[in-house]
This record gives sequence, C-alpha cells and structure tokens, in this order.
Amino acid sequence: MTEPKQARRTIANQAGKSSSVSGASSTDSCEGIKETQVFSAQFENLDKAREFVAEAALTCGLSESAVYAAQLAVDEAFTNIIEHAYGGECLEKIECTCLVTERDLVITLRDCGNPFDPSVVPEPDLCAELEERDIGGLGLFFIQQLMDEVEFSFTQDADTGKQCNVIRMVKHKER
Repeated sequence: MTEPKQARRTIANQAGKSSSVSGASSTDSCEGIKETQVFSAQFENLDKAREFVAEAALTCGLSESAVYAAQLAVDEAFTNIIEHAYGGECLEKIECTCLVTERDLVITLRDCGNPFDPSVVPEPDLCAELEERDIGGLGLFFIQQLMDEVEFSFTQDADTGKQCNVIRMVKHKER
C-alpha cells in the first residue's frame, strides 16, 4: 500500500485562524485520553455525537462556551458528511475520535464518502444583502470560527482500501 502524495494548502479565515488540507494522514503525538465512537450516517445520531464530544470537552476542562462551540462544530461537520460525502442518510460510517490532552481537545471525524476539498469552497460574502447571498456555504466558515484549528486530510481505509476524508478540529483550553 502506498501513501498518498502530500499536498498542503492553507485556508485562512476572518479570525486569523487557519485550516489546511493535506494528502497524507498525520498522527497525534500528544499523550492523553483517546476514545472513538462509530456512528451510522443518520441524522438521529447527531445527538449521540454531540453528547460524546461534550463528555470529552468536559473531561478536558473546557469552559461551557467552548464545549458548546465544539458540539456545534461537530454537528455542522457531521451534517455535511451525511449530506455531501454520502449524499444523504445511509448506513455508511462516521468515525468520531476525541483526544483529551493537557492543553486541547482534538476531535477527528473520518468518513469514506465522496472526497471533500475545502479549497474549492468559496469564501462566503458576509457583507452581501441576505437576498443576494448563495444558499449554503456557511458550514465550513462556522467550523473555522468555532474551533481554534481545523485541518482536512485524506487517508486510505486499511480494511476496504477506500480513500477517506478526515477533518481534525482542535479547541484549546483557556489559560
């Protein structure tokens, strides 16, 4: 099995945070508490995914507003996976991993649906009148605003050989 070529692009957002796209998967070298749950790509599982993330965020010691931000970002990403990667609800899987470290909560969502390249998503025009704005397109923007770091990558599933999307979102503890 060969590693996919690495291609890295950075997408800056309004808050000065950045997101990157990488063609090779990376591993977290931080030690901490790591737990993974796998959900079918169905909207009824959104509550379970939010609860899972909230438990990890509370274990991490995040503030109430940071817990909510992490839940909202996961909700948006999970919904986008269902709608865009899988084309609607199905029995395909969404893997959610939470890593709690001394400084951060790292949330990773992985799906093996249609490939997603965030660099082709246009920046939303937040200054345009509501009637002139395109429908949709704010999800990625919201995720980037809610989280401190957002990174997209691709990995190959060891069991199926499928190319999978990975979104890694980090929320730092307040100091």
